[in-house]
Amino acid sequence: MGFFDRIKKAFGGKDENAETEKYDAALEKSRDSFGARLNKLFANFRTVDEDFFDDLEETLIGADVGFETAVRITDELRDEVKLRNVHDSNAVARVIVQKLVDLYGESGKDEDNSLHFAEEGPTVFLFVGVNGAGKTTTIGKLANRLHKEGKSVLLAAADTFRAGAIQQLQVWGERDDVPVVAGPEGGDPAAVVYDAVVRAKKENTDVLIVDTAGRLQNKVNLMNELAKIKRVIQRELPDQPAEVLLVVDGTTGQNALSQAKEFNQTTEMTGLVLTKLDGSGKGGIVLAVRNELHVPVKLVGLGEGIDDLADFEPTKFVYGLFKGLIDAPETEEEEK
Repeated sequence: MGFFDRIKKAFGGKDENAETEKYDAALEKSRDSFGARLNKLFANFRTVDEDFFDDLEETLIGADVGFETAVRITDELRDEVKLRNVHDSNAVARVIVQKLVDLYGESGKDEDNSLHFAEEGPTVFLFVGVNGAGKTTTIGKLANRLHKEGKSVLLAAADTFRAGAIQQLQVWGERDDVPVVAGPEGGDPAAVVYDAVVRAKKENTDVLIVDTAGRLQNKVNLMNELAKIKRVIQRELPDQPAEVLLVVDGTTGQNALSQAKEFNQTTEMTGLVLTKLDGSGKGGIVLAVRNELHVPVKLVGLGEGIDDLADFEPTKFVYGLFKGLIDAPETEEEEK
């Protein structure tokens, strides 16, 4: 049974719980955008010919599923249409979605989307990403959730270069009732991290979350600074950080994928956090990230509320993105 069929069986066209409904609502714009693109494509073609496949490839790229994914789906669909003699637009649309979903499931086989915690001693989560992606806000929301779960949490304000970054994290600390280790603005980020690690060890803190700079004078300086911070952590806690999480803005589409590729070359990411998925029609970027980068998405921002940072669940995401076409009844032509 393919990933597509497993999703159909799991949901059966019904929203099972509140979190599924959250995914559904957050991905409404992406779902509508994808459907509109397919409808426009089919409106321009009476037959499924070579011109159709050329436009399909452009349509999928425009839907932010990624270049490699778009090319592969288009090539596979050519063979499928010939094999099954499928020409009805609804049937072709379902085949496109089924291939996208099954490719997504294939790429994520044995993927671990969970956050990892140390068996003993402090767990360190190191957050990286460009300014404006929602990194500090994500940290604040995660700290709130972990604190509510009964874990002791400590925040490290190691983004010492962006004006207001330290104060922003301190505001979140007050809101979450979580302490924040900070230094002077413009100070040494690694020194802040060292102080935070020492305090976390001394107080036997469950989770230390480190906020880092998203931009320095140039990319080399940024990556060197992140490497230095990681060395400080590993000197004091050899098995940490448990997670190096790249936060990317889901509304930026292909730019998010480019950022992920760039950071992954130097920071050895363990996972991604995709924010603002509810803010645009670019949810297809999750497909591109999994199919082209093979780095697991671990958390997603499904809204602006403090409780709208969710663990990433692939089946719920795909159902939210393609709900209408997954639930749609098969046509007679498909059954043949």
